[in-house]
Amino acid sequence: MRAVRRLPPAAALAATLLAPAAALAQNPGTSVAPAPRSGQGEVIAPTPRIENPVAVFNGLDKITGRITEFDVPIEKTVAFGALKVTPHVCYTRPPTEQPNTTSYVDVDELSLKNEQRRIFSGWMFASSPGLSSVEHPIYDVWLIDCKGGARPEAPQGPTLGE
Repeated sequence: MRAVRRLPPAAALAATLLAPAAALAQNPGTSVAPAPRSGQGEVIAPTPRIENPVAVFNGLDKITGRITEFDVPIEKTVAFGALKVTPHVCYTRPPTEQPNTTSYVDVDELSLKNEQRRIFSGWMFASSPGLSSVEHPIYDVWLIDCKGGARPEAPQGPTLGE
């Protein structure tokens, strides 16, 4: 009787996933990936981003339960309660691309003694407010949009009669 050797779970999974690739490699007429055109790899242009002059935030006052939407011009500071919000950049994508609104923001807290303390400095993502919002005992602040940027024009198709 032949002894059966058991593979650890990770090795069994790897063997299962790699078996089709090994079978393709043994058949010389089969390729795994399409061959690049004209001997060079295909170059994909990066998605253009639109710089906007205004970042739009939501702020939650946990005491009153009110959510306030406020606009902040780039490199300007706006107070929301005891917080000072300063966006440095605000990017969006063209309407033809998947939405991705981001902003680099500094948030400072002003104490009762008029001392300023940085409580957040980093990127905020409108698509994931829980990932990068400012959580404070009294206030929450998160990015919702950017506005005022020049939108690229959509390509024009043929008009009627042409």
